[in-house]
Amino acid sequence: MDDLSDRAMVMATRIADSVSGKDLDDTLQSLTRAAVEMLPGVDEATISIRHESGSLRSYGLTADFLEDLDRWQYDQEEGPCYDGVTDNAFTVCGDLRSDPRYPSYGPRAVAAGIRSQAGLRIFESMRTVGGLNIYSRSPGALADVAFMVELFSEHARTALAYATQIDGLRDSIAARQVIGQAVGIVMERFDLSEDRAFAFLARLSSHRNVKLRVVAQELIDDRD
Repeated sequence: MDDLSDRAMVMATRIADSVSGKDLDDTLQSLTRAAVEMLPGVDEATISIRHESGSLRSYGLTADFLEDLDRWQYDQEEGPCYDGVTDNAFTVCGDLRSDPRYPSYGPRAVAAGIRSQAGLRIFESMRTVGGLNIYSRSPGALADVAFMVELFSEHARTALAYATQIDGLRDSIAARQVIGQAVGIVMERFDLSEDRAFAFLARLSSHRNVKLRVVAQELIDDRD
């Protein structure tokens, strides 16, 4: 097995381990750490998520100062981080000191010690778009990692899809538990059967135009 195949196998194993039994936030953090460990020339990483509302937020930051850099790119709509989740699925900047695409962001990044950067879209759905942002303190350090980054992104997509399913399952279980507890309270308080107690909560949810889980949680909180 050649060196590239070895690295691809290690990468697949490392990313698979990153999602084992973890929720979405933990998975995002594990993926950025894996990017720093596995991708040549990468010193730091974040993941950008553009939500359905259009808002942008960073997750899994491997260094605190990246929050300021990412936020600046979102606010000013300039930089590889912003491009990766808006206009371009793959954006590479070899030298932020001289890249004409980023006349304002470039000097800010250089002042923070970042010389090259890339933004790569790693997932896209009806409601969200996510991008991997990788940062290097050396100019030109990311020029030859396009294949490895694309390979990483393929594994990351699978990991995120799995983590999202796990989060959805956990949310569903939690919702059922909350609603079940609220049904029990209504049964006790108004001496109703289980079916009639659930119907009562459903009507209240419909009349107020709020989710059943929210109504149930409010009832629990009120009792407490």
